[in-house]
Amino acid sequence: MAVTRDAAIFVDRDGTLLDAVPYNADPDRIHVATRVRDGLRRLHGRGFRVIVVTNQPGLAHGTSSDLDLRIVEQRLRDLLRIHGVPLTGFYYCPHDPEGRVGRYGVSCTCRKPRPGLFQRAARDHAISLSRSWCIGDTLDHVEAGHNAGARSILIDNGNEIAWTLSASRIPDYLAHDFRDAARHIIDTSDPGRPTRPTRIAPA
Repeated sequence: MAVTRDAAIFVDRDGTLLDAVPYNADPDRIHVATRVRDGLRRLHGRGFRVIVVTNQPGLAHGTSSDLDLRIVEQRLRDLLRIHGVPLTGFYYCPHDPEGRVGRYGVSCTCRKPRPGLFQRAARDHAISLSRSWCIGDTLDHVEAGHNAGARSILIDNGNEIAWTLSASRIPDYLAHDFRDAARHIIDTSDPGRPTRPTRIAPA
């Protein structure tokens, strides 16, 4: 059974969709792992739209540019299209209050764990956040998803090292990898009941 088309998977870029390579804008170094591709195909097949939401403070620090981000976006779109998964949206926050590039070195509402990127995507694409999921590799991503009203999955791949917990930072599910996250979403999603399952605290 497919979910309704107003549900989305909000995916973090670095460390979740792609290997964590700081400020990577080289198309030749951008690869989507097999388990990620398999998981995305299954989710797309069940009716979920795929949206990337990512903090990119390199713009605020002058180590990357908007053009770099657009190159990465196009490479991702091409790679996912090859595997039958259209990318509905690519949203990034360029801000960091400690940045040195004036227009980006500010506080904002879009830097995760704030929910601004999710809310903008929901407006742009008529997404129901309560039917949607966030998948990321740190608790900031988990918190951002919850702050937006979505359910959140943490991929336990070693990228979260602080484990500073609060009510909003406890994942709904702790996944071994992206394929495991996709399986859980498909197993537990009910298009008629946009309610959260009981969250699972990490051990």
